[in-house]
Amino acid sequence: MINVRVGHGYDVHRLTSGRKLILGGQEIPFELGLLGHSDADVLTHAVMDALLGAAGLGDIGRHFPDTDPAYEGADSIKLLEHLTARLKEQGWQVGNVDATILAQRPKLAPYIPEMGRCLAAAMGVERDQVNVKATTEEKLGFTGAGEGMAAHAVALIVR
Repeated sequence: MINVRVGHGYDVHRLTSGRKLILGGQEIPFELGLLGHSDADVLTHAVMDALLGAAGLGDIGRHFPDTDPAYEGADSIKLLEHLTARLKEQGWQVGNVDATILAQRPKLAPYIPEMGRCLAAAMGVERDQVNVKATTEEKLGFTGAGEGMAAHAVALIVR
């Protein structure tokens, strides 16, 4: 019998000056970046939480705590690679991932294909197994006001 599980991930980070904007492992040209202990890649963090949730392994804070200096400035794509290897050791394979970035600015459409490619490579899956979308929130809430960015992700894993 095939074991199929679904997980949901959500992450949010504040926008600030003096930081690079990294989304899905890609540096996006913008005057602000996301504040966080690691590279604050909100998209990759949501994907990681979705995978962890599907496997019943908690969340990224449990595995990569922001109190651990080892993860200060960490490349979230490298963390995703590590996490995916751990899932494979437990017999899990990524079926697919669907993710949405919530950001008023900058316009992300030109960068989405490369974000998807980078996430797929980190998880060792085909590009068509990863879907990335972006939306504004029509200037509503903290993302609409440009104070931060958020991301949701849903992951299906099989064993």
